[in-house]
Amino acid sequence: MKYRTLAKTGLRVSVVGVGTWQFGGEWGRTYEQQEVNAILGTAKELGINLIDTAECYGDHLSESLIGEFIQGSRKDWIVATKFGHHFHRPFERTDVFGAKDVVKQLELSLQALKTDYIDLYPFHSGPNSSFDQEELWSTLQDQVKAGKVRHLGISIGSNENIHQTSLDSDVKAEAIQVVYNRLERQPEKEVFPSCVEQNLGRTCARTAGERVPKRQYKPGTKFAANDVRSRWDSSKLDAYANEVEVLSAMKFPTERIWRLGRSRGVLSILRSLPLFPGARIQRKSEQTPLRRPGGFRASARGIIVHASLSDDRGGFISN
Repeated sequence: MKYRTLAKTGLRVSVVGVGTWQFGGEWGRTYEQQEVNAILGTAKELGINLIDTAECYGDHLSESLIGEFIQGSRKDWIVATKFGHHFHRPFERTDVFGAKDVVKQLELSLQALKTDYIDLYPFHSGPNSSFDQEELWSTLQDQVKAGKVRHLGISIGSNENIHQTSLDSDVKAEAIQVVYNRLERQPEKEVFPSCVEQNLGRTCARTAGERVPKRQYKPGTKFAANDVRSRWDSSKLDAYANEVEVLSAMKFPTERIWRLGRSRGVLSILRSLPLFPGARIQRKSEQTPLRRPGGFRASARGIIVHASLSDDRGGFISN
């Protein structure tokens, strides 16, 4: 495993982290504690030390599953969880960014994660009107001073939200999270340059492009009602699937991928970005199983998806 310093935060993180939205039950299935233990246990064996979660992945459900696993080994992990929503039921949540309520959310996250501090605490995809509240950021600074939060961050809701990105340093946030994969490269235009200028830590979510690059889906694929992708724009998912077919047909050798990436400046970006590809439980037919207690298999491929050179051509390729 390779590690990077997350810019001005000083946090030493693995270049790949574990994304855990799926633990909240909105990606087509629910997860039991044994399954989460298998996934995170395998991640730890492979050198991963970075976990990304949120208050609204279930009603602090994802956090609770993570907390049960990391208690007793908290110092081995860099934990990022987010704030700004009240979860009511699957796919139903409300934005709540008032300063007093965010402090309550923080306390609930600390309880769920069974810890007394959060390493990275990002503003979670809120509108600019919520972001621009001075009271919110001054209250969060009080939590930093109290030792409950080590570093503040921002998870932008739009990959092109330069308003929040450009003001990161002004609110004393030190890191930013974007959705970034070979099909969604909008941050390269303005967001990443602003991050470089401010020396902000940068992390990438959904690096597998909503799992479309796994080539499990074709245009027109329908998702189950308990899968968040059933609520997304089907034309966007179809466009993803079509582009993946084109990229897959190219069959670029590794050397060609590196040359293309270098010529477009893509790999220079990737080298500095921790990635959150998500994780899953491996089917028996898949390769590289790592058995864990309880009979579950945690998939190394499901956790480790190196964005520049993955087995399933997860690289960012310009054509």
